[in-house]
Amino acid sequence: MADEGAETGQRSAAAGGGTGKSPGSALESKRGDTTIADPVVTKVAGIAAREVPGVHALGGGASRALGSMTQRVGIGDERSQGVSVEVGEREAAVDLTIVVEYGESIPEVSQAIRDNVIKRIEGITGLKTTEVNIAVNDLHFPGDDQPDTPPPAPRVE
Repeated sequence: MADEGAETGQRSAAAGGGTGKSPGSALESKRGDTTIADPVVTKVAGIAAREVPGVHALGGGASRALGSMTQRVGIGDERSQGVSVEVGEREAAVDLTIVVEYGESIPEVSQAIRDNVIKRIEGITGLKTTEVNIAVNDLHFPGDDQPDTPPPAPRVE
């Protein structure tokens, strides 16, 4: 069963898996172990990062464009865009790619993201977050999302 869970992106929360060891974390007990899949931690980290003021978007330009297309056809999830996680038995590590609003302090936004991601992952999953690495790959300027030229006038009324 442990191999089957690893193949689906799940990690066992207990090292011995039912060996009668005393509980070493909130995810293992005398009555059973809890397993948390990587996509769960990915979504928690993505949502937590987006909660921070000054974060415009997650993901690089190409990943945002691809994510936009996959969401339109119903197979993408914006909550995991720009987020990569590595989940172990009791710990998680997170890598984020973000776009920051122009005028915001990148060090302050980065620290706020780290604090919120760690708080959310540890509070929701019980996994210790060992690191949150952040790559800022773009700045968003006010008006960037609006078209430069007005739409053409309708040809027919």
